[in-house]
Amino acid sequence: MAEQKQKLWGGRFTGETDPLMHLYNASLPYDYKMYKADLEGTKVYTSGLEKIGLLNKEELAEIHKGLKQIEQEWADGSFVREADDEDIHTANERRLGEIIGRGIAGKVHTGRSRNDQVATDMRIYCRDIINETILPALSSLIKVLIQRANEEIDVLMPGYTHLQRAQPIRWSHWISCYATYFTEDFKRLKQIVERLNSSPLGAGALAGHPYGIDREFLAEGLGFQSVIGNSLTAVADRDFVVEIMFWGSLFMNHISRFAEDLIIYSTAEFGFIKLSDAYSTGSSLMPQKKNPDSLELLRGKSGRVFGQLAGFLMSIKSIPSTYNKDMQEDKEPLFDCLTTVEHSVLIATGVISTLSINKEKMEGALTMDMLATDLADYLVRKGVPFRETHHISGQAVALAEKLNLSGIDKISLEQYKSIDARFDSDVFEVFNFEKSVERRDATGGTAKSAVLKQLKNLEAQL
Repeated sequence: MAEQKQKLWGGRFTGETDPLMHLYNASLPYDYKMYKADLEGTKVYTSGLEKIGLLNKEELAEIHKGLKQIEQEWADGSFVREADDEDIHTANERRLGEIIGRGIAGKVHTGRSRNDQVATDMRIYCRDIINETILPALSSLIKVLIQRANEEIDVLMPGYTHLQRAQPIRWSHWISCYATYFTEDFKRLKQIVERLNSSPLGAGALAGHPYGIDREFLAEGLGFQSVIGNSLTAVADRDFVVEIMFWGSLFMNHISRFAEDLIIYSTAEFGFIKLSDAYSTGSSLMPQKKNPDSLELLRGKSGRVFGQLAGFLMSIKSIPSTYNKDMQEDKEPLFDCLTTVEHSVLIATGVISTLSINKEKMEGALTMDMLATDLADYLVRKGVPFRETHHISGQAVALAEKLNLSGIDKISLEQYKSIDARFDSDVFEVFNFEKSVERRDATGGTAKSAVLKQLKNLEAQL
C-alpha cells in the first residue's frame, strides 16, 4: 500500500484541505529563493542536535550528505516541486526523506518549528543578498560617480533652487551631492545588516527549546553575531524586514531625485547631458524621439517600493504577539524590494557611466544675475552688513532690468556709484563665474579644492 502523504502539521486533521486554501496558503512560488539559507540552517541545526545527543554521527553524516544533494538540485534546476510542497521548508524536508529515508529525516525537525526556521532563513537570506549583491553594487555606483566627478572637475553649470537658476557650481559638485546621498545609504544599510544579524534559531514555536540546545553554537555556526534573547520575540520579530523596506524607500527616493535631475538636464531646453542609446528608447510614432526611459523607470519604481512598505506595515500593525500567518506577507514585498533596488542600482550605474555632457551648454546657461550674491559679498568684504548689501545688490538687479541690460555686469561704474558710493572699479572683478565658484572653498563648497576633498572623503567611507 502506498504511503499516504501528510502535511508537516497534519496530525490532528482528518478532513481534506480546500485546494484553493492550499494555493492561498502556499509560499513556495516565492520563498524558494531561500533554499540555500534553509539548507544551511538545517545543516547547522542538525549539528546542534548531534551535539546534545539527539542524533548520532552516522545519522548526521547522512543528513548532511542529503542536504548537499538537495542544494545541488536547486542550483542546477533539477529539483522537482510537488503539489503538497507548501513552502521551501516543507519541500526540502520532503526531498530529504526521499533521499535518505523518512526515519532519519524525521529527526531533523526535533525541537524546531517552522516559526523559528523561517525567521532564521529570512535573516540569513537578507544578510547574504545585502552583503554579497546590494552593498557591492551600491559601492560600484558611488565609485563611478566619484570617478566621473574627478574627470570632469573643471566643468561649471548653474545650480538650482526652486528649479530656478541660483548660483554657479561645478558639475562635479552636483555629482558629489548624489554620491553623498548614496554613501549615506551605503552606511545605513551596513548598520541594518548588523542589527538583523542575530539568531532566532532554537526558539521553537514560541516557548523555547525543550532539549536544551546550544543556541550560541547555532548562532556561531550560521555566522550570526548574537542570539535573540526572548523566544517570543525571536519568532515574531519582523522589524528587520520593515527596516530593509524603509531603507529601500529612502534609497529609491534618492535615486528618483537623481533620475529627475538627469531627465530635466537631458531635455532640449537644457541640453546639459545626452543619454547613451543603451539606456534610451524611441517612439513608435515620432522618429526623432529619444526618451529617457531608464531614468523614468527609476523614478517610477520608487513608488512600487514605497507601496510595498506601506502595505506590509498595514499587514503587521495589529497582529497579536508571536507568530501569526499574516507574517507570511513579509516575503513577497521584501523580495521584490530587494530585487527592485538591486536592478535600480545597476541601471543608475550604467546611465551615469555612459552619458555624455555638453560642457558648452552647461556653461552657456550661466547668467550674470547668478552673481548677485557675489555682488552683495563684495560690499560685505568692505565692511557693509550683509542685510544692507543684499538690498543694494537687489537694486542693481532691478536697475539692469529697468535699463534692459543683458546683465548686472553691464551697469557702469557711475551707475553703481549712484546706487551706493562704496562701489569702486574693482567691482567688475566680481563678474567671473570661475572666481565665484572658487570663493566657496569652505568644507562642502563648490570650489575645486572643496569638491576634491568631498570626493576623497566619500571614497574613504567605502
